[in-house]
Amino acid sequence: MDSLALETVTAPEPVTVERSSVTLRINGEETELTLDHRTTVLDLLRERLGLTGAKKGCDHGQCGACTVLVDGRRTNSCLLLAVAQDGSEITTVEGLADGDTLHPLQQAFVERDALQCGYCTPGQLCSAVGMLTEAADGHPSHATPPDALTTEPATLTPDEIRERMSGNLCRCGAYPRIVEAIEDVTP
Repeated sequence: MDSLALETVTAPEPVTVERSSVTLRINGEETELTLDHRTTVLDLLRERLGLTGAKKGCDHGQCGACTVLVDGRRTNSCLLLAVAQDGSEITTVEGLADGDTLHPLQQAFVERDALQCGYCTPGQLCSAVGMLTEAADGHPSHATPPDALTTEPATLTPDEIRERMSGNLCRCGAYPRIVEAIEDVTP
Protein backbone atom coordinates (compact mmCIF):
# COMPACT_ATOMS: atom_id res chain seq x y z
CA MET A 1 0.00 0.00 0.00
CA ASP A 2 2.94 2.33 0.61
CA SER A 3 3.88 2.39 -3.06
CA LEU A 4 0.43 3.65 -3.93
CA ALA A 5 0.42 6.41 -1.36
CA LEU A 6 -0.50 9.79 -2.75
CA GLU A 7 1.90 12.64 -2.31
CA THR A 8 0.91 16.22 -2.02
CA VAL A 9 2.24 18.06 -5.04
CA THR A 10 2.69 21.79 -5.00
CA ALA A 11 1.78 23.52 -8.24
CA PRO A 12 4.69 25.33 -9.88
CA GLU A 13 4.82 29.10 -9.72
CA PRO A 14 3.13 30.74 -12.69
CA VAL A 15 5.55 31.78 -15.41
CA THR A 16 5.98 35.50 -15.74
CA VAL A 17 5.94 36.57 -19.37
CA GLU A 18 8.50 39.26 -20.03
CA ARG A 19 7.24 42.15 -22.15
CA SER A 20 8.94 45.22 -23.56
CA SER A 21 7.84 48.27 -25.49
CA VAL A 22 9.41 48.66 -28.91
CA THR A 23 9.13 51.15 -31.73
CA LEU A 24 9.40 49.80 -35.26
CA ARG A 25 8.97 51.47 -38.62
CA ILE A 26 6.98 48.94 -40.64
CA ASN A 27 6.47 49.69 -44.32
CA GLY A 28 7.22 53.34 -43.63
CA GLU A 29 4.81 53.68 -40.71
CA GLU A 30 6.07 54.05 -37.14
CA THR A 31 4.45 51.55 -34.81
CA GLU A 32 4.78 51.35 -31.01
CA LEU A 33 4.04 47.97 -29.46
CA THR A 34 4.38 46.10 -26.20
CA LEU A 35 5.59 42.62 -27.04
CA ASP A 36 6.24 39.31 -25.36
CA HIS A 37 10.01 38.71 -25.58
CA ARG A 38 9.38 35.40 -27.38
CA THR A 39 7.48 36.98 -30.32
CA THR A 40 9.25 36.66 -33.65
CA VAL A 41 9.08 39.35 -36.30
CA LEU A 42 7.11 36.89 -38.46
CA ASP A 43 4.49 36.29 -35.76
CA LEU A 44 4.28 40.02 -35.04
CA LEU A 45 3.66 40.81 -38.70
CA ARG A 46 1.13 38.06 -39.33
CA GLU A 47 -0.71 37.73 -36.02
CA ARG A 48 -0.59 41.20 -34.50
CA LEU A 49 -0.43 43.48 -37.53
CA GLY A 50 -2.33 41.46 -40.15
CA LEU A 51 0.53 41.66 -42.67
CA THR A 52 0.27 38.15 -44.05
CA GLY A 53 2.58 38.48 -47.06
CA ALA A 54 5.54 36.90 -45.27
CA LYS A 55 4.73 33.21 -44.94
CA LYS A 56 5.46 30.67 -42.24
CA GLY A 57 7.05 27.90 -44.25
CA CYS A 58 9.52 25.99 -42.11
CA ASP A 59 9.65 28.26 -39.03
CA HIS A 60 13.39 27.63 -38.63
CA GLY A 61 15.12 29.69 -41.32
CA GLN A 62 15.60 27.16 -44.08
CA CYS A 63 13.01 28.01 -46.74
CA GLY A 64 13.01 31.81 -47.07
CA ALA A 65 9.21 32.10 -47.30
CA CYS A 66 9.29 34.59 -44.40
CA THR A 67 12.00 36.87 -45.87
CA VAL A 68 11.56 40.58 -45.14
CA LEU A 69 13.94 43.53 -45.20
CA VAL A 70 15.22 44.79 -41.85
CA ASP A 71 17.07 48.06 -42.22
CA GLY A 72 17.39 47.22 -45.91
CA ARG A 73 18.94 43.78 -45.39
CA ARG A 74 17.08 40.62 -46.25
CA THR A 75 16.47 38.32 -43.34
CA ASN A 76 14.34 35.38 -42.28
CA SER A 77 11.74 36.93 -40.01
CA CYS A 78 11.00 33.60 -38.32
CA LEU A 79 14.45 33.75 -36.70
CA LEU A 80 14.31 37.31 -35.36
CA LEU A 81 12.90 38.25 -32.00
CA ALA A 82 10.83 41.37 -32.49
CA VAL A 83 12.01 43.07 -29.28
CA ALA A 84 15.61 42.86 -30.54
CA GLN A 85 14.63 44.96 -33.57
CA ASP A 86 13.62 48.05 -31.55
CA GLY A 87 14.21 51.12 -33.72
CA SER A 88 14.54 49.12 -36.95
CA GLU A 89 12.81 49.64 -40.26
CA ILE A 90 11.02 46.56 -41.54
CA THR A 91 9.79 46.29 -45.12
CA THR A 92 7.47 43.48 -46.11
CA VAL A 93 6.16 42.60 -49.55
CA GLU A 94 3.14 44.79 -48.74
CA GLY A 95 5.50 47.77 -48.48
CA LEU A 96 7.35 47.33 -51.79
CA ALA A 97 4.77 48.96 -54.07
CA ASP A 98 4.30 52.71 -54.24
CA GLY A 99 0.55 53.01 -53.90
CA ASP A 100 -0.96 51.37 -56.98
CA THR A 101 2.41 51.25 -58.77
CA LEU A 102 4.14 47.91 -58.34
CA HIS A 103 7.81 47.78 -57.42
CA PRO A 104 9.83 47.03 -60.61
CA LEU A 105 10.56 43.51 -59.33
CA GLN A 106 6.88 42.86 -58.63
CA GLN A 107 6.07 44.00 -62.16
CA ALA A 108 8.82 41.79 -63.62
CA PHE A 109 7.48 38.78 -61.66
CA VAL A 110 4.04 39.40 -63.14
CA GLU A 111 5.36 39.88 -66.68
CA ARG A 112 7.59 36.77 -66.50
CA ASP A 113 4.94 34.68 -64.71
CA ALA A 114 7.61 34.03 -62.07
CA LEU A 115 5.25 32.27 -59.72
CA GLN A 116 2.91 29.35 -59.71
CA CYS A 117 1.19 28.81 -56.39
CA GLY A 118 2.58 32.12 -55.08
CA TYR A 119 3.37 30.90 -51.57
CA CYS A 120 7.10 31.71 -51.81
CA THR A 121 6.66 34.86 -53.92
CA PRO A 122 6.62 37.45 -51.09
CA GLY A 123 9.86 36.03 -49.68
CA GLN A 124 11.39 35.75 -53.15
CA LEU A 125 10.55 39.40 -53.87
CA CYS A 126 11.95 40.74 -50.59
CA SER A 127 15.04 38.59 -50.98
CA ALA A 128 15.56 39.81 -54.56
CA VAL A 129 15.24 43.46 -53.49
CA GLY A 130 17.83 42.91 -50.76
CA MET A 131 20.06 40.90 -53.09
CA LEU A 132 20.09 43.67 -55.70
CA THR A 133 21.16 46.15 -53.01
CA GLU A 134 23.91 43.80 -51.82
CA ALA A 135 25.16 43.33 -55.39
CA ALA A 136 25.07 47.08 -56.06
CA ASP A 137 27.16 47.60 -52.90
CA GLY A 138 29.75 45.09 -54.17
CA HIS A 139 29.06 42.29 -51.68
CA PRO A 140 30.32 38.99 -53.13
CA SER A 141 28.51 35.66 -53.11
CA HIS A 142 29.92 32.13 -53.11
CA ALA A 143 29.69 32.21 -56.91
CA THR A 144 31.64 35.47 -57.29
CA PRO A 145 34.99 34.74 -58.97
CA PRO A 146 37.92 35.72 -56.71
CA ASP A 147 39.27 38.12 -59.33
CA ALA A 148 35.92 39.97 -59.27
CA LEU A 149 36.08 40.90 -55.57
CA THR A 150 35.92 44.67 -55.50
CA THR A 151 33.78 47.38 -54.02
CA GLU A 152 32.22 47.89 -57.44
CA PRO A 153 28.72 46.56 -58.13
CA ALA A 154 28.68 42.81 -58.71
CA THR A 155 27.96 41.49 -62.19
CA LEU A 156 24.75 39.52 -61.91
CA THR A 157 24.96 36.57 -64.27
CA PRO A 158 22.21 33.94 -64.10
CA ASP A 159 24.55 31.72 -62.03
CA GLU A 160 25.29 34.61 -59.67
CA ILE A 161 21.56 35.35 -59.27
CA ARG A 162 20.78 31.68 -58.57
CA GLU A 163 23.52 31.53 -55.93
CA ARG A 164 22.38 34.75 -54.27
CA MET A 165 18.75 33.58 -54.24
CA SER A 166 19.55 30.05 -53.04
CA GLY A 167 18.13 30.69 -49.57
CA ASN A 168 14.62 30.97 -51.00
CA LEU A 169 12.91 27.73 -51.97
CA CYS A 170 10.17 27.39 -54.57
CA ARG A 171 8.47 24.05 -54.39
CA CYS A 172 6.69 24.66 -57.71
CA GLY A 173 9.95 25.06 -59.61
CA ALA A 174 9.49 28.59 -60.97
CA TYR A 175 13.24 29.24 -60.58
CA PRO A 176 14.03 29.92 -64.27
CA ARG A 177 11.34 32.60 -64.48
CA ILE A 178 12.38 34.10 -61.13
CA VAL A 179 15.94 34.47 -62.44
CA GLU A 180 14.61 36.01 -65.68
CA ALA A 181 12.47 38.49 -63.74
CA ILE A 182 15.47 39.56 -61.67
CA GLU A 183 17.58 39.89 -64.83
CA ASP A 184 14.88 42.18 -66.27
CA VAL A 185 15.44 44.74 -63.50
CA THR A 186 19.20 44.32 -63.18
CA PRO A 187 21.07 47.44 -64.30
